[in-house]
Amino acid sequence: MILNLTKIEKPMNLIIQGLEVQNHDLRELAKLAGANHIERITGQAFRLENASRRENIPEYCAEAELDFAFVEQTAQLADFGLVTMDMDSTLLAIESIDEIADMHGVKPQVSEITQRTMRGEIVFAESLRQRTALLQGLDQDALQQVYSERVRLSPGAERMLQRMSAAGLKTMVISGGFTFFTDRIKAKLRLDYAAANTLEIVDGRLTCKVLGEIIGAQGKADALKRVREELGLKREQVIAIGDGANDLKMMAEAGVSIAYHAKPIVQEKATYAINQVGLDGVVNLFG
Repeated sequence: MILNLTKIEKPMNLIIQGLEVQNHDLRELAKLAGANHIERITGQAFRLENASRRENIPEYCAEAELDFAFVEQTAQLADFGLVTMDMDSTLLAIESIDEIADMHGVKPQVSEITQRTMRGEIVFAESLRQRTALLQGLDQDALQQVYSERVRLSPGAERMLQRMSAAGLKTMVISGGFTFFTDRIKAKLRLDYAAANTLEIVDGRLTCKVLGEIIGAQGKADALKRVREELGLKREQVIAIGDGANDLKMMAEAGVSIAYHAKPIVQEKATYAINQVGLDGVVNLFG
């Protein structure tokens, strides 16, 4: 949960990130936070050291279009053992099921259901059933076409994963989407783990069914817990990144949760929120 206390019990680092970070904004934020040193991390990220106050920081950063995070000064990326990510609109810059629907001429209908699900207005399992029903009869070749022509990574994804791996973290993608995509993304990015739903295909065409138990909000949380326990990690050693309401239970199983360009309900409950920069902003939070 993002804290809204005005006084910080012990000094922390205030991480500021943005597409364009102005010097006068850094100076003003340092003054507001009581920080005594500004260190450049990258051209888009800065560390304000020994910050002791939170008051007015969220409002200032919202106005200046900057991301902010109060992070313990001792926090290191190597303190963690696993990072797990949602796939659609998090690791990927698309909603894969919406793009599949576009091949079938039903994207508006499917996109509407997707957005309602992301906002938490509809239970994920029912949402997935409704959306897959609209895909019935689509040729399976459309899946490969979507992967080849439309799948693209979110900005900074590869840099983030490279830094995570170099620090010794295992990597995992957990999706309420389909294994057709997670399997290929796992191989392409050399991820350690992947979990998703399996579409039923009969005679080369999609049916309206998902095979096995649907991986929704609870399924994502369970998948993370299985891998966490397999690796012998504590909750505090896990980072989880998501953007929709169906990611909340998964994010609750992690010591650090990050809302990435997320719906308001997710930002309210996450440890940190990233709205301005790419996924590489995650690694800038830690020393």
